Amino acid sequence: MSVPVREHHGGRLHEAARRWGIPVSDWLDLSTGISPFAWPVPALPASVWQRLPDEDDGLEALCRHWLAVPGEAGCLPVPGSQAALQLLPRLRTTCRVGVPLPGYREHALAWQREGHEVVPLSVEQIDAALPDLDVLVCINPNNPTGHLYPTDTLLRWHQQLTAKGGWLVVDEAFLDASDGDSLVSRCDQPGLIVLRSLGKFFGLAGLRAGVMVGPVAVCEALADQLGPWALSHPARWVMAQAVQDRGWQQLQRERLRQARQRLNELLSKAGLFPQGDSDLFALCVHDEAEAIRDGLARQGILVRHFKQPGALRFGLPENESEEQRLLLALQTLPV
Repeated sequence: MSVPVREHHGGRLHEAARRWGIPVSDWLDLSTGISPFAWPVPALPASVWQRLPDEDDGLEALCRHWLAVPGEAGCLPVPGSQAALQLLPRLRTTCRVGVPLPGYREHALAWQREGHEVVPLSVEQIDAALPDLDVLVCINPNNPTGHLYPTDTLLRWHQQLTAKGGWLVVDEAFLDASDGDSLVSRCDQPGLIVLRSLGKFFGLAGLRAGVMVGPVAVCEALADQLGPWALSHPARWVMAQAVQDRGWQQLQRERLRQARQRLNELLSKAGLFPQGDSDLFALCVHDEAEAIRDGLARQGILVRHFKQPGALRFGLPENESEEQRLLLALQTLPV
């Protein structure tokens, strides 16, 4: 079994600035899958800063409406889906857990940290491995590949797992900016847990806000692990406003789709071949991925490099000026 190591996440801008000797203010940071178009946060009432958060403030009901959560399912606002994925492994006795490879390594780390046996799996390996798994984690769409799992495949895997008391955990942090279907509507069934985030699609990564949907008992147990006031009052207030803004969400989907199309054209023009079904980032597999990463960094452009397979993940430029800067930089490299 390969041992997962601490993820070097995107957004390590200060580290890049030190390494390449370029001031932070001069960088174009395309290293994350966070929307460059953020939901416009209004001024917060003074009371939001002065009072402790109140779990009876109606946020759960708003999240239920936003995601169309079934009445029989639990719905727990959390301080980012990261907090939920880190604590979920505490809620099961030691078991065997399948995690995506490649994929966001924090899932594997969280289960391994609590003593579970972690089994990294490619998409093609899951069916054969499933009879020996107690839990399967899927990222839909996957980070970093952008791969979307068919809904019927996920439901088939869930049925196999729940028949033996297992779990299917689906991380839908990037789903809003894709054509994928959420499994939230199926979370009235045992053993199905879905994680959602406001960080990526809403462009509010610093808010640290998300939702876990799943069996009521699992949501209650995770709430106990989080303890009181885990989600700050400002985060709860902003989250409540953002999830109700359906008009902005519709505009955001179209804006992200157009930005991804432009990024695809730009990368293709530069000799790279973008892939993936997320409108928040594109993955380009290339034999000289590390050299391209370094060549862009020398020009103050930060992208995410992956070693196996050698690939680069490009986040969305915010405007035409940033798109042109990326294109011109790529044209100086032997792509």
